Amino acid sequence: MTIARITSRRTTTDVISCDVTTPVRDAVALLASKRIGALPVLENGVVAGIFSERDVIYRLADEGAGCLDKTVGQVMTSPAVTVEPGTMIDEALALMTKRRFRHFPVVENGALIDFISIGDMVKIKIDEVEQEAQALRTYIAT
Repeated sequence: MTIARITSRRTTTDVISCDVTTPVRDAVALLASKRIGALPVLENGVVAGIFSERDVIYRLADEGAGCLDKTVGQVMTSPAVTVEPGTMIDEALALMTKRRFRHFPVVENGALIDFISIGDMVKIKIDEVEQEAQALRTYIAT
């Protein structure tokens, strides 16, 4: 099963993102208002990095509240590790586990088409296991 199974259910307009020039203060407000943990960061329409709640916490610990006056481009995690629609979900989950992060920009031909979380992938895996279990129950019953 590939990442395309997740992206096929959504549109590019569903992706919440910010620009490298966005003030950190505004990006934090966006994370809070949308109740999300990370944003893909774009520069001229191309993924330049990822801005997450961890970026904020680490900067606050190191620099104090002054980091809120910086731009997202100055504090984001870059370069972003990305996946493509053809990437296997198991491969993406393994990479997330190894690298200890929870979000992937999904790119196709260099353009951002989606932004997925570990939760998106776990949900698909659970659905798959439930379908297999139901198929086995049906097979046994017949």
